[in-house]
Amino acid sequence: MSTVTDSREVHLTTRPVGWPRPGNFELLSRPVAAEEGQVLVHNRFLSVDPYMRGRMNDARSYVPPFALGRVMDGGAVGEVVAAPSGGILAPGDAVLHNFGWREYAVGPPDAFQRIDPAPGVALSTYLGALGMPGLTAYVGLLDVAGFQPGEGLFVSAAAGAVGSLVGQLAKLRGAGLVIGSAGSDRKVEHLTRELGFDAAFNYHDGDVTALLLQAVGDRGIDVYFDNVGGDQLEAALTALNQRGRVVMCGSVSRYNAEAPLPGPRNLGLVVGKRLRLQGFLVTDHQDRRPDFLQEVGDHIGAGRIKADETVVDGIENMVDAFIEMMRGANLGKMLVRVSA
Repeated sequence: MSTVTDSREVHLTTRPVGWPRPGNFELLSRPVAAEEGQVLVHNRFLSVDPYMRGRMNDARSYVPPFALGRVMDGGAVGEVVAAPSGGILAPGDAVLHNFGWREYAVGPPDAFQRIDPAPGVALSTYLGALGMPGLTAYVGLLDVAGFQPGEGLFVSAAAGAVGSLVGQLAKLRGAGLVIGSAGSDRKVEHLTRELGFDAAFNYHDGDVTALLLQAVGDRGIDVYFDNVGGDQLEAALTALNQRGRVVMCGSVSRYNAEAPLPGPRNLGLVVGKRLRLQGFLVTDHQDRRPDFLQEVGDHIGAGRIKADETVVDGIENMVDAFIEMMRGANLGKMLVRVSA
């Protein structure tokens, strides 16, 4: 078997300094061939995620950097076009994989995970609320934080792919108070009216510590789910109750900084309040995927969790979608839909 097709793909050509720019990338077209024993997939949706910014730097991290002059990768869902006969995959199967940033993907069968979307659940959901961001929210809140009914929660970047699910899960798990921060009044209104947050604030409206304390009142918070770092982490340390916990998921405020930024000025509160700050990687928690898919899938199917998505059409707009996601333009998961 040898199936050949033309595929457009995005390459990283230069490493960004500060904010990424379109000139750091190049869209190319090349023939893709599926040889004997390989699977060919037509991607339908491609994921852009904040962690990808770190991979654009030539620095040691928990995941290798993108290579210059090569196609990048990331989460994607698509449809099998060709596969070895009698194998685990067949043409027409829907699959989840990590060969994103391209229209067609080729690889061995074990590089693709077959998925059977539940009735009423879109294929794209497996890159968002039922994908890596959803699992991140699930294990961060329940396993890393050990969230308990009645506790108060603050989550930053609360209208994004991870934060929006953290808040909804906490409410479903009996939270006493759920507060979110976001970067626009439209997002703040969405959090309280559509997603069930008890309160939310626009972090552009003034001093973040004052805004959070106003939202919290005398209640305080027990868990802070940190997607931002910076002044929002500083605010959370002030608002946390004794023996509170901080789940350190991301620090998007630093990703495009051209020089190191200072840490929280009130870090000494960690000692007096006996706080626990813990970072985590979702890749260490794949054993939780079955429980996550069952619980969150049931909630989505029943309409108890809203899986927000912002969809951009065309791989030619992939870079713009990534940059806009980094600037917070998305509501929920930012996705790129590949043309048929």
